[in-house]
Amino acid sequence: MIKIGSRESKLAVLQAEIVMRAIRRNNPGVQTQLITMKTTGDMILDRTLDQIGGKGLFVKELDRALLDGKVDMTVHSFKDMPMETDERLPVVAASPREDPRDALILPQGTDAPDPAKPIGCASARRTLQLKRLFPGHAVLPVRGNVQTRLQKLDSGEYSALVLACAGLKRLGLEHRISRIFEPWEMLPAACQGILAVQARADFDTHILDGFHDPQAMLAARAERSFVRALDGGCSSPVAAYAVIEGDCMTLTGLYADGNGIVDIQKTSGNKQNGEALGKSLALRMIGEIK
Repeated sequence: MIKIGSRESKLAVLQAEIVMRAIRRNNPGVQTQLITMKTTGDMILDRTLDQIGGKGLFVKELDRALLDGKVDMTVHSFKDMPMETDERLPVVAASPREDPRDALILPQGTDAPDPAKPIGCASARRTLQLKRLFPGHAVLPVRGNVQTRLQKLDSGEYSALVLACAGLKRLGLEHRISRIFEPWEMLPAACQGILAVQARADFDTHILDGFHDPQAMLAARAERSFVRALDGGCSSPVAAYAVIEGDCMTLTGLYADGNGIVDIQKTSGNKQNGEALGKSLALRMIGEIK
């Protein structure tokens, strides 16, 4: 029996079930069990993540369950994982990438955000780019799971939301999407659309062979390397998006300094050198923007 840990939100459970189905499909006879738990990040909803300790609050309880042997692996949205992870708990597999783009969600029956009400989003990255796309509109934080955020939108608290296409599609909520932002309009968060499977260092990863996507892992490592070099977390407007064509990777990075100066640059190279590409792009941008 393989025990799989997950946050208890509907989206997190659906994502864990994607991994469970792949394991059973590729390993006949192997049984899986889902174990859900509430994380600190799920319980504190009245403040933004940078105010309460960052993305690590979504994984702390799950990491402890792994270390204690209560679960064999955990499933996360890769973009929600902190840039520094416990070496005892490596990311052992990445899913094929779902749509990495961001989506605009409007109240049903409307075709544009109401300037009298704020646009809700949950990251500095989105806030920065929304202010360019919708000048004059207030942008305010919104926390909670996808369903909670949609309820706040439909009750009139916000004029629009920005959410990840990947989560909406996995939840079967594509019909709520009013507009999809192309990466050149709103650069995605590092690893957006990719699921990460974490396990103890001695875990036999062969059981995940039919699930793991090496291309997605290469992209994720490059994007995370860029953000890590900038010390980017929830409070920093940082974004990274890698596209792989053949052996070539093109990495686009966004960085904003403390004075609000924004820079977006690209670099290309061999896909196997993604981590070096990410770091060098970040250091180049820091040097040019200061």
